[in-house]
This record gives sequence, C-alpha cells and structure tokens, in this order.
Amino acid sequence: MKTYIATPSTIERKWYVVDAEGMTLGRLAAQTAAILRGKNKPTFTPFLDTGDYVIVVNASKVKVTGKKLDQKTYFSHSKYVGGVRVTPLREMIATKPEKVIEHAVYGMLPKGPLGRQMSKKLFVYAGPEHKQQAQKPEKLTF
Repeated sequence: MKTYIATPSTIERKWYVVDAEGMTLGRLAAQTAAILRGKNKPTFTPFLDTGDYVIVVNASKVKVTGKKLDQKTYFSHSKYVGGVRVTPLREMIATKPEKVIEHAVYGMLPKGPLGRQMSKKLFVYAGPEHKQQAQKPEKLTF
C-alpha cells in the first residue's frame, strides 16, 4: 500500500459561502483556514494547495468575546520615523471589517509562498452580497 499524494492536475476545488453573522472571530477564522488549506478533504497533501475557495459575507457582524473590542489592536508602520499606527478592533470593524477576518485567517495559514497562494482563495465582504454568484457556491455552516 502506497501513500496517496495529490498532484495539481487531480485537485478539484469547490466554492463555499460562509455567513459570519453572530459567529466568533477566532472560530470562524480557524475553520475557514482549514478549508482554504484542504484539511477537510481525504486528498490533503501538506506541501500542496489542495483547498477550496471560501466567500465570507456579513463580516461586519462578527462577534468577539471578553474585552477584545477595546483591548485588541492592529499595528501598522509607515516605515517613517514615528509612523506607528495602532488601531483598536472596535474602530477596525467599523471602518474595514474585511481586514479583520483576512488578518485572522492569514495568521492561521502556513507562512511563505504556499500560505500566500492559499490566502488568495479567500473573499471577504462586509455585507450580505458577494460578486461570485457565477461560481454557484455552496452554503457552509460550522
């Protein structure tokens, strides 16, 4: 018996749509990252991108527990002296809710070229509408 190794020509990809309304941010990100990586398939291969496409809608209605809305911050730097910008989660959800989910999912994917390739299959929208109706995505519940 030999171990099955998927090849790029044998990988079949599906499209899934996930409604983030009322879901906890970390749990949503972990389960989304597993689907992007392909961990839900029997053909999972660690060094290949065997995952599916995921569309997340209602990103602005995701919830967090505890005091994270006020204590969790996002750090960015303009690469100039004194160019540090720190944004709290409450402000980030109000202005760019897509970035909150993208940042959480990206942190749970492998680092390097493989992780960047997997992250390109994630589409996040703040509202209930998305642009991928032509792909006929299946509704996915966690």
